Order: sequence, then C-alpha cells, then structure tokens
Amino acid sequence: MLPILLLLAVDPSSNVLVWPQGAAGSEGKGSMKTSVRVTEAGDHVVSNVHNPSLTPYLPFGVQGAAAVVIAPGGGHRELWTTHEGHNIARWLSDHGVAAFVLEYRLAREKDSTYTIEGHALSDTRQALRVVKANAAKWNVNPARVGVMGFSAGGELAALAAGRPDDPESKPAFQALIYPAIPKDMALVKEMPPAFLACGENDRQNISQGLPELYLAMKRAGMSAELHVFAGVGHGFGWRGTLKGPVSSWVVRFHEWLGARGFL
Repeated sequence: MLPILLLLAVDPSSNVLVWPQGAAGSEGKGSMKTSVRVTEAGDHVVSNVHNPSLTPYLPFGVQGAAAVVIAPGGGHRELWTTHEGHNIARWLSDHGVAAFVLEYRLAREKDSTYTIEGHALSDTRQALRVVKANAAKWNVNPARVGVMGFSAGGELAALAAGRPDDPESKPAFQALIYPAIPKDMALVKEMPPAFLACGENDRQNISQGLPELYLAMKRAGMSAELHVFAGVGHGFGWRGTLKGPVSSWVVRFHEWLGARGFL
C-alpha cells in the first residue's frame, strides 16, 4: 500500500490564469464565461474556454514535490474535467505529487477560432512555465514538472514533450493516457521519459498506435513504459468505480515516477 498523506491542500488562490494579461488570440472574448454541464453520472464537462487556467492540488507538508500539469480530454470540443482531471489530481496530491488541472482553449468546438498547435498547445506549454515560475510558492521542484494528458489532452502532452526548444516549457516527463497520437512525431533520445497507458479495446489508432509509439520511442533511445489493459476501452480515466487491473494504473504511474527518481 502506498502511504496516504493526512491532508489534501487545494491552493487557496483557486484557479490560476495561464495568461494573466489575456491570451493571444482571445482578444474580445475575455469577459465570456466558461460553460459547465454536469452529466447524469456527475461528470463536469467544460466548454467555451477563453481564459485558460490551472487548478492547483498541492500535497500537504511536502517540500520540493514533483508536479504534473494534467490536460483532460474531450476531442478538442470540450473538457471532461472530473475523471480526466480533478479525480486524478486529488489522488496524486494525496500521494505527495503536486497536480494542476489545465483548462485549455478548444480548437474543434463549434465556431471556434482556435487551433490545436497555435492555441491549445500554447496554453499547455505556458502552463508548464507557470508551474515552474511559481515553484517556490507551491513547494515544487522545477526540475520535476511533467505533463499528463488524456485523449485529446494526451495529444497536447505529447506535442509539449516533443518541443524541447524552450527549456522553460519542456516537461521533465510525459504521461500519455489513451492519447490522440500526433502524426509524424520526430522522436529523439533527449525527449522526456514517457509513461503510456490505454485499453486493448480502444480505437485501433490508439490500441495499436500506442504500442507502435512505444517501440518508436525505444528505437529512438528514449525511456518509456507501456501498459495495455485487457477488456478496457477508451476514456477510463480515474474513478472510484474502476475495477480490475486498470483500476491500478495510477499506482503504476506513481511507481514509475519513483523508479525514474522523480519522487
């Protein structure tokens, strides 16, 4: 059993703007409110994002913690922030890892003026910069700030990890959970180590594509770990109702962080 810390600390400043002066490309939209709908299962689904933000979950009493920016999925049309965001952030902070749930701009929402690489990826990279810049305030080790993404958010995490030209936004590690895999990824040994997970019953481009990505990473000399869970499809995220081996994927991720020296 992993040790569970006594208290969970959500940063009292609540949501932190990724672009405090306003996001380029969102001019004239800053006053528009984010929309949230709640499903019958209690999932919060966010849309109409024009002021990208982070919600911090900070472990109590941990100095120099590892940290992860979490990008939920939703096909770049919406953000499923409960099981692909806040649930996993709470679990990680309970186990000594600072977590930051990112609400990024949506490139495929109806009538959107945003693009994946021009805006959503920019939000993700800026989020990494924000966490590193506030490392002392949040008791985070700036050399141990990584990125995790689910589905469409996994695409952003992979793209952020594949752009090492800006050290301030380069993640220390990447966790790609049933990601939309970017095309024509140029993999090199210097890219951050990767934790990969999906279900065997996911769409073919993920259930077969992620093992292929793992092999390509290994051929490039990267460090990577892959988990494919039997009998599981897309979108499992993190819920208390998960059963079977897939219910322990976050434990495997935490163990991987330890094995890589990030804890």
